[in-house]
Amino acid sequence: MSRLKLRLGQFAVLVGAGSLGVLALVFDGVVDPSQYEAVAAEAGLSVETVLLASALQVLVLLAAAVAAGLYAAPRVGFDSHLANRVADGTPVASGIPPELRPSLGAGAAVGAMLLAIELVAPEIPNGEAWEMTVPALLQSLPLRLLYGGITEELLLRLGVMAVLALVLWTVTGRRGAEPSAGIAWAAIAIAAVLHLPMAATIYGALSPAVVAFIVGANAVGGVAFGWLFWRYSLEVAMVAHAFAHVVAVAGWLVALLV
Repeated sequence: MSRLKLRLGQFAVLVGAGSLGVLALVFDGVVDPSQYEAVAAEAGLSVETVLLASALQVLVLLAAAVAAGLYAAPRVGFDSHLANRVADGTPVASGIPPELRPSLGAGAAVGAMLLAIELVAPEIPNGEAWEMTVPALLQSLPLRLLYGGITEELLLRLGVMAVLALVLWTVTGRRGAEPSAGIAWAAIAIAAVLHLPMAATIYGALSPAVVAFIVGANAVGGVAFGWLFWRYSLEVAMVAHAFAHVVAVAGWLVALLV
């Protein structure tokens, strides 16, 4: 396989996985449809056109993140099982990554934290009191698992964290065979905080309540997922992120049904 075909294969697999989250973000109904209706009316377009434009915008961002990450990650020692399997010519779905224990442990801890924040402070993240229902909870699962677990990890860990690590390592003179722990932690922290702009897509304006929720919960989770990407692989971070939402949803179901 030529180098170009290899890169295109890796790119296609990762963008294909991330596109599942894009579909969940745009079409699962969690985002208030009135937001699209208002934009469509102002622009003189149909709601369907606005939905398609929104999906394409996120897809372009995803494609750019994956392309940049595939360049940067191998150079700083960050790993991806999916990319490696494409390079090796093995089936993409040939097995589960072996580092399951730290992944599930981190995911459980982050999920418990998210659940605790949502139960104790129901006015966060939207700034108003809200009541979770079983249908709404189940409806949010595709967004939580696919966009959160896959797409956000491709955007923030592969597309931001790996590139930042390479830039910081280059700026500091590339001392050593790979970036130092300090550089890795700086990239982890910055990528975690950069979750804030993405939150506006889902939660609307970044009110103080939204900022508190993202910094207090998602940024902490981002640090955990970034550490897993650094020490293990991108897919381990994805599993942890998705499992955090599984834990949070399971906790909500227990709270609502018991």
